[in-house]
Amino acid sequence: MNELVWETAEELDKKLAERIRRIRKRRSISQQELAVMSGVSYGSIKRFEGSGQISLLSLTKIAMALELTDEFRDLFAQVPYRSIEEVIHEG
Repeated sequence: MNELVWETAEELDKKLAERIRRIRKRRSISQQELAVMSGVSYGSIKRFEGSGQISLLSLTKIAMALELTDEFRDLFAQVPYRSIEEVIHEG
């Protein structure tokens, strides 16, 4: 049985931003260095880590710069079917 998740889209975004921030810090990369590595502006990285707000393209660039491409590419790759109707409609 699926459990209910009581969080907003904004809360999910902030959790993702926190994970990226932890990875960046663990690798001893400053926000400015990540901006140079990724081609994403320093302001966008700072805003992302503070609020979770970022464009999908910028998030992709950050994932690539942090060598998280495989994890990012696999997002939603193994989503289980919820019903037999989904199986039927996929084909």
